[in-house]
Amino acid sequence: MLARIYRPAKTAMQSGKAKTKDWVLEFEPESARWSDPLMGWTQSSDMKGQVRLTFETREEAVAYAQHNGLAFQLFEPKTPKRIIKAYADNFAAGRRQPWTH
Repeated sequence: MLARIYRPAKTAMQSGKAKTKDWVLEFEPESARWSDPLMGWTQSSDMKGQVRLTFETREEAVAYAQHNGLAFQLFEPKTPKRIIKAYADNFAAGRRQPWTH
């Protein structure tokens, strides 16, 4: 039973950063999912796939996994590349491409 400890990325659907500060502990799936022949829904017999624990810090998540004897992988978050722009840069005289409609 292998657990993953990571910090979730920002969702692409919103510009906010809600739910990205906490660390998450999830278990790797033990068996593959399969499709229900009647409805087409995916199903699994793995009950640990429903467990998702959140922690405020990475150290709390690691301490929990070590205390309970869980094998885990720790994934460090990637820092996003920030490009600082101003709206006025669209109309700058030294712009690489000419601004036209």
